[in-house]
Amino acid sequence: MNDIVDYFSTIPSLHRGLILVGGIAIFWMIENAFPLFRFNYKKWNHAGINIFFTLTTIIVNFILAFILLLASEWALKNNFGVLEWLPELPLWLYTLTGLLLLDLIGAYLAHLVQHKTRWLWHFHLIHHTDTWVDTTTANRHHPGESVVRFVFTAAAVLITGAPMWLAFLYQSLSVVFSQFNHANISLPEKLDKYISYIIVSPNMHKVHHHYVLPYTDSNYGNIFSIWDRLFGTFLTLPKEKIVYGVDTHMEASENNRLSNLVAIPFQKHRSPQVLPEEKI
Repeated sequence: MNDIVDYFSTIPSLHRGLILVGGIAIFWMIENAFPLFRFNYKKWNHAGINIFFTLTTIIVNFILAFILLLASEWALKNNFGVLEWLPELPLWLYTLTGLLLLDLIGAYLAHLVQHKTRWLWHFHLIHHTDTWVDTTTANRHHPGESVVRFVFTAAAVLITGAPMWLAFLYQSLSVVFSQFNHANISLPEKLDKYISYIIVSPNMHKVHHHYVLPYTDSNYGNIFSIWDRLFGTFLTLPKEKIVYGVDTHMEASENNRLSNLVAIPFQKHRSPQVLPEEKI
């Protein structure tokens, strides 16, 4: 554990970039070999759109990174935050507790709020418009959403009182887990089910990308699945029934054209479809 602390205390920006790129490359190869769905699409064109949004996310996080540092330094200096108020814990338990709390605020809560707040949903909608969900979809976030997510991450660091090594560890794990649970990979159903008791599995997250409510408003977690189970937002759906996208933007001109995706938050809002209860 001490080696992990030392590494993430001084992790170079290059290494953080390599974690992102390496994750995409690894899951890209796996989903080509063992796809969950065989999409009829131009994979490189689709990846190009999602990689554009990945780059804008990297830029936003790079520009605002100093805020994370200030939040962490202030919390530690003033003995502020949940981790600061807890009794002394073994390092592994301290790390796990911190990751759980950071995931709760920086991922689950951020995700939930974006679904429940109309103007924030307009930005998050770009992520859901993808009708070919694969590992590149993980970072398909409008720049406006990237700012919102960063605000929640900074708030999570402040509220938890996380040191920077823990914040960097969380961000690195968050990237890899997001790439994993978005990847178009086919795991044995029992294995996927068992995994989903602890972490967000591919089949679990794919339900969240089903094109209509209430499934779109479920399974918000990114790393740990405990939050969805605890707060009653966990839903299941057989993978053969999953249809990717969001019902308000199912046309290719709306969901597969970069210029339109960038403009979506500023377009007229459309009401989503709710499935009749008997179909759920």
